[in-house]
Amino acid sequence: MARAIVNIPASADRGEIVEIKALIAHDMETGFRRTQLGVPIPRDIITSFVCTYNGAEIFRAEFHPAVSANPYLAFSARATESGSIVCKWTGDNGFSMTESAAITVV
Repeated sequence: MARAIVNIPASADRGEIVEIKALIAHDMETGFRRTQLGVPIPRDIITSFVCTYNGAEIFRAEFHPAVSANPYLAFSARATESGSIVCKWTGDNGFSMTESAAITVV
């Protein structure tokens, strides 16, 4: 079971640069390991991350098997208007999780 956290300031001045932090707790499996019986453990990783600010994409990342479990991202964006920041993680086996946070621009 995965759990996502998005952390942004609740408010910012117009034009201010804000830091966005996103974390997802997800047990990653590279697909290269085997069980004690020699059976391959199927790959199960987060493959992409997309962040939008009021519907406009502001950040994107693609992940590969070398990424650690529980990937953490921190990046900056300019606060232009009040609205929502939506982060979406997608992965193997149909995995998808979305988390959002609101920001008020004064």
